[in-house]
Amino acid sequence: MKTPLVLAISAAALTFSSVTLADNPKQGGTVNTIIQPEPPGLVLGMIQNAPTRTVSGNIYEGLLRYTTDLEPVPQLAESWEVSDDGRTYTFHLRENVTWHDGEPFTADDVVFSADVFHRELNPSARAVLLHVESIEATDDHTVVFTLTEPFGPFLISFEAGTFTMVPAHLYEGTDFRNNEHNDHPIGTGPFKFANWDRGTVIELVKNDDYYEEGLPYLDGVNWHIIPDGGSRAVAFENRTIDVLPSGTVENFDIPRLSAMDNVCMTEEGHEYFSPFAMLWMNNREGPTADKRFRQAVMYAMDREFAKDVLWNGLGNVPLSAFGSNARFQHDGLEPYDHNPDRARELLEEMDYDGEEITILPLPYGETWTRWAEAVQQNLREVGINVRTQATDVGGWNQRLGDWDYDLAFTYLFQYGDPALGISRTYLSDNIAKGSPWNNAQGYENERVDELFNAAATAFPDEEREALYHEVQEILHEDVPVGWLMELGFPTLYRCDVQDLVTSGVGVNDGFKDAWLDR
Repeated sequence: MKTPLVLAISAAALTFSSVTLADNPKQGGTVNTIIQPEPPGLVLGMIQNAPTRTVSGNIYEGLLRYTTDLEPVPQLAESWEVSDDGRTYTFHLRENVTWHDGEPFTADDVVFSADVFHRELNPSARAVLLHVESIEATDDHTVVFTLTEPFGPFLISFEAGTFTMVPAHLYEGTDFRNNEHNDHPIGTGPFKFANWDRGTVIELVKNDDYYEEGLPYLDGVNWHIIPDGGSRAVAFENRTIDVLPSGTVENFDIPRLSAMDNVCMTEEGHEYFSPFAMLWMNNREGPTADKRFRQAVMYAMDREFAKDVLWNGLGNVPLSAFGSNARFQHDGLEPYDHNPDRARELLEEMDYDGEEITILPLPYGETWTRWAEAVQQNLREVGINVRTQATDVGGWNQRLGDWDYDLAFTYLFQYGDPALGISRTYLSDNIAKGSPWNNAQGYENERVDELFNAAATAFPDEEREALYHEVQEILHEDVPVGWLMELGFPTLYRCDVQDLVTSGVGVNDGFKDAWLDR
């Protein structure tokens, strides 16, 4: 017997958590916003950079959408059932959906996207697919996922950026990374790709054939590319720009900009991602291969300074590998407080000889550059010979994917459950060259693998918690990466841009419901 968990519901009619959609939204108008930095590409699943997800979440869709309370609601799947044993998930797809080129969206697209495209390209989806035995299209609008064992967070893994639906008729049997359609992405979303003037603007236009009646309200969204943070702030001040997604202006500008007339700010819209800043530390070679060195780095860094001064108090300093809003956090661990003396002791214990190491800043703006400079200063103060090496986004991706670094800034999303967003950083079978979003540091620990794999499928939650607590204790000792901060990411916007953040992924799919009260 199968128990229906969710009935067919119009996603457009839902109230998302504390966000209430307006009764009489207006049609028309174009919103001008910012994307920073310019994304390396727009094909979700193939590219996992945050800028790609921000723009392309309005072009592509997943089977489900999520409220700010991380409750699943219909998107391309209008309803679903889960078998009593927790191993079979049956999704019923909407029947009136077409791709932007007019071809119908069917169950075959779901099977191809999940079982072929993402298994090859997407480390986030691949971590989920490890638990999937088979994916079958039983008819044009029904897909059945059969799991090898129950997997608790399975139903919250179908967000557009994690399980993007891509058109099988354009990608099947091709070299995905060199497919000609990568330059003109085709999705099912409320907006269609129109133009990309490199270095200037990415233009999306209304999908007039969108399957949700009346949506979208806007005629289009223009994502402007303005390399300088000060210029982005000025563009917002002079009303050239309507929306500043998180991270598009420097943190020191946020108090001033948010105090302007007709400016609203929200910290909602990141519940699904829970962005978590880390310092990759190459576990393979050099001083960073010694856990005592990695511990010394943790003690040397003044993370409270970074939070208070560089991030204007937005965010939290994490205790360890699990953020404070992650399920099953072990709060009994001893914090890595700023302790330069302890850092020096560890370096002396390992006979660190002054070998030079390098830091790659994350090329996402001045705040990240300043952060790298602050960490460089912290490390030099305890005797570590370190210098920074600036790169652009493409160079950063390349260096991380090739494991050509010592220390490197990044942030990853935690996705609401350790099995989705945390384990991928530490599981040894997620070590693969070419991606900066998996176990890029090369950490291998057999017991950690066992614990993460067991916890993903353990039942009930008390058993999962015990396993996750043990794994956190090991990670806390080994320090495979440096845990920097749980990032606070506010979105600033003109108050006449209505219903902008209506889900747990914010502006990544927010323009679907947005409208202009002008």
